[in-house]
Amino acid sequence: MMELIQQTNFFIALGGIVTLLSAAILIFDLKTSRSLAAAVRMYGLFVAFFVTLGGSIMALVYSEYFGFIPCGLCWLQRIFLFPQVIMLAGALFYKDRLFARYGIMLSIPGLIIALYQHYLQLGGTEFVRCPAAGTGADCAKQFMFEFGFMTFPMLSAIAFLFLIVLYIYILKTRTV
Repeated sequence: MMELIQQTNFFIALGGIVTLLSAAILIFDLKTSRSLAAAVRMYGLFVAFFVTLGGSIMALVYSEYFGFIPCGLCWLQRIFLFPQVIMLAGALFYKDRLFARYGIMLSIPGLIIALYQHYLQLGGTEFVRCPAAGTGADCAKQFMFEFGFMTFPMLSAIAFLFLIVLYIYILKTRTV
């Protein structure tokens, strides 16, 4: 089981790096040529749906299958991620690109919480009490540390950042 967890950690960390690079490419393209506008207009909501679905599934795999107890900050991040799967399914069905506004509003708090938890996991001082205190979970405990910086909260932060950038791109390129 440990080998499976280590392999899974490596591959999702690698996916996190690809997602971070994708966010950088979208930011650069949005600021310069918008050469990806047609692709984002056509597939942006699908990509957002699969990012949120993948993140939700992996969060559940780690807690329900691998047995990692999610801490309070992990649950708060899930609160901002899980609803996006269902809402994006609806946005895809109705072809509603304005959903991106609400996706941004859900992703910003998730990003902030994820960055704070990453800070804690790298040894930062707690300035907001961990909501998991007394539950057996620890917000500062690392279950994963790949490539010298990639933790679960960092993966979460990258996913939220990518979603924010993608949603902004969708809003900037939508046709009225």
